[in-house]
Amino acid sequence: MPSRTSSSSTWQVYLLAITTFLVGTSEYVIAGILDLVAADLDVDVSGAGQLITLFSLVYAIGTPLVVALTSKIDRRLFIVAALGVFVASNVAAFLAPGYWTFVGTRVGMALAAGAVVVAALNLAVKISPERHHGRAIATVVTGFTASLILGVPAGRLVADSLGWQAVFLFIAAAALLAGAVLWRALPSVAGDKPTPLAQQLTLFRNPKVVRGLLITFFWLGGYSVAYTYLSPYLIEASGLAIGLISAALLAFGIASLIGSKAGGYLTDRWGVLPTLLGGMGLHVLALLALSLVTGSPLLIIGVLVVWSLSAWSTGPTQQYHLATIEPGSSGVLLGLNQSMMQLAMAAGAGLGGLAVTGLSIRSVSWIAAAGVLVAIAITASTARQRPSTTAAATHAGSGVGSDHAPLEQWHVPASSPAGADHQPARVSP
Repeated sequence: MPSRTSSSSTWQVYLLAITTFLVGTSEYVIAGILDLVAADLDVDVSGAGQLITLFSLVYAIGTPLVVALTSKIDRRLFIVAALGVFVASNVAAFLAPGYWTFVGTRVGMALAAGAVVVAALNLAVKISPERHHGRAIATVVTGFTASLILGVPAGRLVADSLGWQAVFLFIAAAALLAGAVLWRALPSVAGDKPTPLAQQLTLFRNPKVVRGLLITFFWLGGYSVAYTYLSPYLIEASGLAIGLISAALLAFGIASLIGSKAGGYLTDRWGVLPTLLGGMGLHVLALLALSLVTGSPLLIIGVLVVWSLSAWSTGPTQQYHLATIEPGSSGVLLGLNQSMMQLAMAAGAGLGGLAVTGLSIRSVSWIAAAGVLVAIAITASTARQRPSTTAAATHAGSGVGSDHAPLEQWHVPASSPAGADHQPARVSP
């Protein structure tokens, strides 16, 4: 790895974070402009929502394959090439004449986005000093988080002023600039030795791994059922004025960042189990409250803030949870968790579309709450199967780093700053 001072690597990591902000915006901005896309492409809201389902499925299935096939390529070359595909896909989205053409551009965006995120995380570790690896990853992850805070509401503002297609032209221009800057600013970094797929699949023999991934699936799947249709829900079910949608999305995004930080802090202070159960319990209550609050912008936005805070508080805790189940395979497990998160987003968006079509848009908040309740039940069942004190002692000191307490100590605060070093690698909560 090329030698770089701490100062120069810090700026390089921030450039990578800006890049993940752009690819994160390309995924999540659809939720903020769903009503406009549906009307312009002459499809119903459910059909437009499947654009998110498609993106998530392609990301989940395609990213591991792309990464495995390209792992030996120089990382700087790889991320710039992936950004080139990303730029081309966004330009094509801007020019797309109809729904199915736009669907094709989303496939290209998803493949490129997954490749860019993985490469950015990889580069962040390789170019930063070892003692700063955790914060380097957290900084890159924050770029994705910021796409909800700034990217989605900004995308709505651009869409309202210039048309929704203009959003993708702006993203393409910014990504083109980012690629040029990264090529000049980053050092040449060698690729990695690929991890055989068979070796990755052996992790599923561990029941704790399976239960951990199922928690991710139902928690984030439930979230996605409601979040995918948030803009039309606020307009049609909650009665929020169209002009306030951007403000509501901004409040939701700011709350997501606060929630993520709070989740890490509470994991340190309370431990994994109380933080997971407390966050998901509040998540369920917020979703139910959303279905009951109508007419008052302050109340509606207040419920959105509570929903976002609680949903995103689970992210870093669950990430830490999985990373410490099999400390020696934490990187592979977190990679599997990223695919599971995208599958959950796809399933949630798909189920939400069926609910909107077959029932009503109001039903999505109740179905979302049911999904999160399943995650709570799995978490509670996992907690009841704690290992013996001897087993826990055997693993003491194991973890992602040298000072990480084992996850089996459910009721003991984790010594790792989950909010800083183990935030989720996707802007989902």
